[in-house]
Amino acid sequence: MSDDAEWIDISVPITEEMATWPGDPPVIIERVLDMAAGDDVTLSRLETGLHAGTHVDAPLHFLPGGAGIDAMPIEAMTGPVRVIAIDADERIEVAHLRKEQLAAGERVLFKTRNSRLWAEKGFIRDFVHLSLEAAEYLAGTGVRTIGIDYLSVSGYEKEAGAVHRLLLGAGVWIIEGLDLSRVAPGEYRLFCLPLNIPGAEAAPARVLLQRSGNPGRL
Repeated sequence: MSDDAEWIDISVPITEEMATWPGDPPVIIERVLDMAAGDDVTLSRLETGLHAGTHVDAPLHFLPGGAGIDAMPIEAMTGPVRVIAIDADERIEVAHLRKEQLAAGERVLFKTRNSRLWAEKGFIRDFVHLSLEAAEYLAGTGVRTIGIDYLSVSGYEKEAGAVHRLLLGAGVWIIEGLDLSRVAPGEYRLFCLPLNIPGAEAAPARVLLQRSGNPGRL
């Protein structure tokens, strides 16, 4: 791709008002020093759970002894990626995936009605997620990375552990909390770099897509 190809930031901005998973630590952003108040510098403090907003799940999140986020292979989060539109009211099912002819080693991001939920206030429990059967299907395809446009690949209080264990146990890396509202389905180049936190089960990430030309109407 050329250097002037368009960049699309698909990360959710980190704010104190952002939706977080029920029971997770709230996001706190505190201005510790402020030049406007006479300090020599401006300095802020961030307090957050590692699963707030756009983040990457490591195997350690659900697999005892699994790899932490610091062991993530860079290749899992950089390179060609396919954005797939899923027309589902509640769950992504095998039937949605089978027609996409997913290949081993592929990176895939699922665009659903979830991307509209970021405009809503607070956590929305009714979001599109993977069914257990779809997770099993994805694990069997050998895809390298998947991403979804809300805070979890599993539903709220719906087989969360089983879905994650199937994917992470198969070596699939998971990006959660994406905003794909401005992204048309098609092929892109993915740049996703989570914070390097040794021994952590997840980390916030900045995620960008790069494209040249116009893969479709937004």
